[in-house]
Formats: sequence, C-alpha cells, structure tokens
Amino acid sequence: MSATIPISASVQSAVAEMLAELHAKSGCEKFGLTRESFAAILRAVATKCLPAEASASEARSFLLTLRVDELALARACAAGENSAWEIFLIRYREKLHMAALRIAREDSAARELADSLYADLYGTASRDGQRVSKLESFTGRGSLEGWLRTVLAQEFVNRYRRAKRLVSLDEEIEGGAQFAAPHPEPEASPHARLESSIDSALAALSSEDRLVLAAYYLDGRTLAEVACMLGVHESTISRKVDKLAKSLRKEIVADMMRQGIGRREAEEALEVDVRDLQMNIRRSLGQETPSAAFSEKQDALRFQQKIERGAKS
Repeated sequence: MSATIPISASVQSAVAEMLAELHAKSGCEKFGLTRESFAAILRAVATKCLPAEASASEARSFLLTLRVDELALARACAAGENSAWEIFLIRYREKLHMAALRIAREDSAARELADSLYADLYGTASRDGQRVSKLESFTGRGSLEGWLRTVLAQEFVNRYRRAKRLVSLDEEIEGGAQFAAPHPEPEASPHARLESSIDSALAALSSEDRLVLAAYYLDGRTLAEVACMLGVHESTISRKVDKLAKSLRKEIVADMMRQGIGRREAEEALEVDVRDLQMNIRRSLGQETPSAAFSEKQDALRFQQKIERGAKS
C-alpha cells in the first residue's frame, strides 16, 4: 500500500472553515456521501493539488474553484453507491456514447469503446481487497464531462497501440525474426540533469496535455484528429500545441537553472540529440511504453524535432 501523504494544518483549517458551504453546494446527500467522507475527499484533493507550503488562504481559494457537485458524484460512484450510479448514467451515458462515436466513427465500435470504460469507472478490479475505480482520480478541477472525454480518448489510443504492436509482433514472428536477450542496464547518463528536467516538465502537465502531446507528436495524428478525440475545435488544439511547445522549452531551461546550470549552458544542453538520452518520452508522458528500444529512440527524436519547430515558430 502507498504511504499516506500528510495533510497540512492550512488545508485542515480551510476545509473545516468551508465544509458547511461546500457540502451544501455539492448535494452529497443524494449521492450517499456523508459530511465526514466529503471532508476527507476535500482534504485529499487539496493536499494532492496544492504545494506543501500553501497557506490557508490559498487553500480556501483553491477549494472555491472545485466543481464540488461533480466531485461528490464521481467519488460516490467510485465508492459503489447505487444512487450515484443511477444519476451518473442518466447524465453521462449518452454523452459518453456520442464522444466515443466521434472518436471511433462507427456505432458498434463506439458502443464497445464506451462500454469498456464502465468497468474501469465502476471499479471491477481490486487492490489489497479494495475496489479500484478510475473515478477516484477525478479531482473536480475541471468538468467531469471533459475528464471523461479525455479518459475515453486515452482508452482508444491505448487500444490502437496494443493492436498495432500485436500485428507488428505477429508479422516479425512469421518473418522468422530472432529476438535478442535483453541488454544489461546502461550506466548513468551524463545528461542526467537534462533528463530530470524534461521528466519534471512533462510530469507537471495535466493528463489532457500529455495525451495531446502523445497523440500529435508521437502517434502522428493530425490536429483535426486530436480535436475530434477530445470533442473540441481544431483551432483549440492548434493553440494548445503551440503553447505547450513554447512553455515546455521554457520550463526545461528554468528547471536546469534551478539545478545551478547557467542559462546559456541549459539552452545548449537542449541542442543535444535526444536519442543519446537514457529516457523514454512515451513513458514520461504517461503513455504505454513501446516494447522496442528503437521505438523509444524514434519517439524521442520525433518529439524533439516537433517541439523545437513549435517553440521556435
């Protein structure tokens, strides 16, 4: 089991002060959530999303931005409350199907994609004897509908990659390919600080931003295809990609400078051939890991080339 993150006094104070207001706003009663359970959810979300040094005032401001009604619904569903699931299905079943249809573009495939998500949302898998629901990761910082579209798009991408890898592997086996034994782990890279900064910059992105980067830069999807997956206009994705390319480069340089590296040295480090780095861009983006080292290097090279073009445009 993972260690419990300690809850700061500031978060404790802010939740206690605002609980009555947020509880009333959330409609917890109809979702089957007690006041105490909702308070625990708010403390966990604030602790996860806020820096450890956040003040009580900052914690209060953060809590006011949450979509507490949707947060309560999602967490009640994750807890297996039937009344919550009835409300969830009424509100989102048709929306999930329409989102899946925009992604899969065929009705039967769309229904299969949407239906496959319900098991993950309901929590049929278990860990240490406890139900595990994907809805537990919803924090209420954005809309539940938008979060669901992102999860659905991610599932579609994962299915596509799994199918592509299986076909590719079958073709190699039929062609008589021989698979070498795995190589021993390489020694520590001289570019460790750059790798660390890239990892940190990518990890700080939202799940939707990581999905957009992976789909566009690594999978070669067009802006229109990515926009369709997320149910937004193509121009929205175009602006997002441009903004992400510029901000990533800026954040990587800033992180290296925080490690004591000069700006010029940090910017020169970004000119390194990314294939020389001991890192997996796809894993850093929170996507499934390709099975071959060659795929990792090709992913990294495509990512570097496109990010550089986007950042300099």
